[in-house]
Amino acid sequence: MMNLKNYLTVAAACLALASCNTGKQSAGLTTGIDLANLDTTAQPGTDFYQYACGGWMVNHPLTDEYSQYGSFTILAENNRKQIQGLIEELSAQQHEAGSVAQKVGTLYKVAMDSVKLNQEGIAPIKAELEEIAALKDKKEVYALLGSLERRGITSYLGTGVGADQLNSDINAVYTGQAGLSMGERDYYLATDEATTKIREAFKVHVVKMYQLAGFDEATAQKGRDIVMDVETRLAQAFRSMVELRDPHANYNKMDMDQVKKQYATFNWDAYLTNLGLKNVQEIIVQQPEALAEAAKILDTLPADQQALYLQWKLIDHAASFLSDNIVEQNFDFYGRTMSGSKEMQPRWKRSVSTVSGVLGEAVGQMYVEKYFPAAAKERMVTLVKNLQTALGERIQNLTWMGDSTKAKAMEKLATFHVKIGYPDKWKDYSTLEIKDDSYYANIERATVWASDEQMAKAGKPVDKEEWLMTPQTVNAYYNPTTNEICFPAGILQPPFFDMNADDAFNYGAIGVVIGHEMTHGFDDQGRQYDKEGNLKDWWTAEDAERFNERAQVMVNFFDSIQVAPGVHANGKQTLGENIADYGGLQVAYQAFKKATATQPLPTVDGLTPEQRFFLAYAGVWANNIRPEYVLYLTKMDVHSLGEWRVNGALPQIDAWYEAFHITENDPMYLPKEERVSIW
Repeated sequence: MMNLKNYLTVAAACLALASCNTGKQSAGLTTGIDLANLDTTAQPGTDFYQYACGGWMVNHPLTDEYSQYGSFTILAENNRKQIQGLIEELSAQQHEAGSVAQKVGTLYKVAMDSVKLNQEGIAPIKAELEEIAALKDKKEVYALLGSLERRGITSYLGTGVGADQLNSDINAVYTGQAGLSMGERDYYLATDEATTKIREAFKVHVVKMYQLAGFDEATAQKGRDIVMDVETRLAQAFRSMVELRDPHANYNKMDMDQVKKQYATFNWDAYLTNLGLKNVQEIIVQQPEALAEAAKILDTLPADQQALYLQWKLIDHAASFLSDNIVEQNFDFYGRTMSGSKEMQPRWKRSVSTVSGVLGEAVGQMYVEKYFPAAAKERMVTLVKNLQTALGERIQNLTWMGDSTKAKAMEKLATFHVKIGYPDKWKDYSTLEIKDDSYYANIERATVWASDEQMAKAGKPVDKEEWLMTPQTVNAYYNPTTNEICFPAGILQPPFFDMNADDAFNYGAIGVVIGHEMTHGFDDQGRQYDKEGNLKDWWTAEDAERFNERAQVMVNFFDSIQVAPGVHANGKQTLGENIADYGGLQVAYQAFKKATATQPLPTVDGLTPEQRFFLAYAGVWANNIRPEYVLYLTKMDVHSLGEWRVNGALPQIDAWYEAFHITENDPMYLPKEERVSIW
């Protein structure tokens, strides 16, 4: 879909004890460090990730179900098991038609009914396949594109509604590059052996999926050729992951007369009306070149080929909600080939995830009522304030930033909107219909419902209290257009926070994560937004230049990391997250030292409190991962791999050297003048 700059980050958060808030340690608190997670045969200065997480990796081997398995996975699985209990309790009872309980229970039962799914086969999408097959004139394709996109079937371009980045109080219409089945342009363009192998497997997969949908082999092969031709042409016009990180370059507002003139062959009225957008005055075109290529293909590809391509997009979109043979083939490519997983998740896990996604805040409300204590929210607020104070102190003490920029940075920090646990107002699902017909029909109704809800926001004020994640989500985020940091209830628990552990552990884990999200407001992208959430330059030219010079040190360091034989990390693509990790460590460590200044913690199990701080941080990123998924994430993700969020981040932190007595004789040692120095 479109790139609305939510900057969702794979990060953890957890609850804060009163001890975290005051620096006073209650009697009987543990270190929170499980010595079994360490590999003491490794040297901290040689491979800190192995030293801190080697034992954990041995004790948590990858099973066939996973392409990677880490601390996040454990918590996500625990949450899913809890949600399963809530959902199954509802599905076992009769409820009033139209009630939230009926919707949750019915959707779960429909998802779990394998007998019915296998009897139906391709039937749930047959009418839509025929609808697309009826396309006889290229002029009709634009209305069809809008109608399909409203149902979640995106091709050629993606259009949505979000805060106008130059006027963040008002929602605007955005359109941009979208529609690649493999998700990222390099899968179509790169010529290395691993990518070429995936591309060839994709071609085989497309043919098999067409055939499973009832097409003969000759038509399936023709469809494959069309899919590859269209998506390769789109990929050639797409901007790279790095280019997508420039918010100014991806903001091109035009009035409708300009849009219609620049893309004259594209029937905007038919497309937008069928998508659910009427009386659109302006559109923010994010990637003009990609849109131009999409318009060119749409204008030149014969109608029968358009139809066959759009039928593929429908099959690909619906595959997870159909019969087992289709689900299995879909998993074989996207799960096994692209990600390295060997075995599909059991049906109950997939079904719980679907219900939790479709009825996110309804499930979230049940979840927090049972599993999120009210006192946790208050404690978290206080800890966030501690971290805000520490970041403010660091900003004030910067030697490379001038006073006028510092003043603006402090204003932005002071106006952070903090969201913790769950929203104050829950989403209303009363107009969403869930019934016992087919799994896919319910998914489609839910998709249309969500699309209509989003499109209705166009031109209206931004609801700054709306959440961009559900409460049960194991994640956290910073959103620049609302200048907010959000920590859902789902991640505010062990293993990222330990009620029984001391400040060394909790500041090292939760503290760094909170600092990470705050630093996103000042990373290479976030720093370009002001305190109101507008894309506006508040830096002096000299300070901006100094920031960029210091950020380039980070880019160069990560570019030099080899994540697999012949494959390097992408320092520009991961810059924002790497800066946030670095800033989070700096800020949390300062807050930790301040919190324990009057009552220092003891050395326990031979580990000083400073050492335990960094071990707690490393433990957040403990992870086992398959080689295929390493390559996938390196292409697709703006985050560095878990190993390098430790071994790439810590060599930049002076306090880490002091804590573990790292010297120039250690392989991980970086001379001080070569370390990153920003926040």
